[in-house]
Amino acid sequence: MKERTFKKDSEIEKVIQEKCPRCGRETRQKILASIEEKYIEEDGGYLIYGCDNDYQIIQCQGCENIIFRRTHENSEDMVHYETPWGFEEEYVKTVDLYPDPRNSRPVMRRVGDLPISIERVYRESLKCLNYDARILAGVGIRAIVETVCQDQGAEGKNLKEKIDFMVGQGVLTQDGAGILHSLRNMGNASVHEMQAHSKAQLMLAFDVIDHLLLGVYILPEDVKLNFFKKGQS
Repeated sequence: MKERTFKKDSEIEKVIQEKCPRCGRETRQKILASIEEKYIEEDGGYLIYGCDNDYQIIQCQGCENIIFRRTHENSEDMVHYETPWGFEEEYVKTVDLYPDPRNSRPVMRRVGDLPISIERVYRESLKCLNYDARILAGVGIRAIVETVCQDQGAEGKNLKEKIDFMVGQGVLTQDGAGILHSLRNMGNASVHEMQAHSKAQLMLAFDVIDHLLLGVYILPEDVKLNFFKKGQS
């Protein structure tokens, strides 16, 4: 006999502890929707295989970020341990989160203060990185640099000349331009050679991108607001 049953929203509004990708730590999470799946396979009254799956949409009660959570237990994956009353056993529960906070990079701080075109390409590129689409993440890094050049009115026949133009305009230092040329080459390898860079390389590239965006857009505005207020001598 094989039987599969489903139960909807039995744990709705329940609060659990789970790691939040945005907060970067374990937080209180409320279950917004859930489906419990139970499967049993028996032969003559004896259990051959059984498993429980829970599918949940949960929301962090701190930052309000929403993710998908799946838990799984089955009769073939059990742990045995000794107690004062003898040997006990229990199912091993596995938990999968999407996006996975163990492999996910959070968005840069103050991302909402960026120009909308840059924020959009930044978020989409970061999503590629977090879903391990490494070729597309490399393409996205180049696209971010290209979009910054366009937003800053950089002139040139190609991206190399546009980066160098921003040095002349005082937007970038010479060292900063050299780093962006490295990112440009990384993106070119992804676009033209379908090269997938390592996760470590891409994470470092996003470190550079975050510093670039902070230096070009966020910090200058903060300085204007805090050091050059109207009427301040």
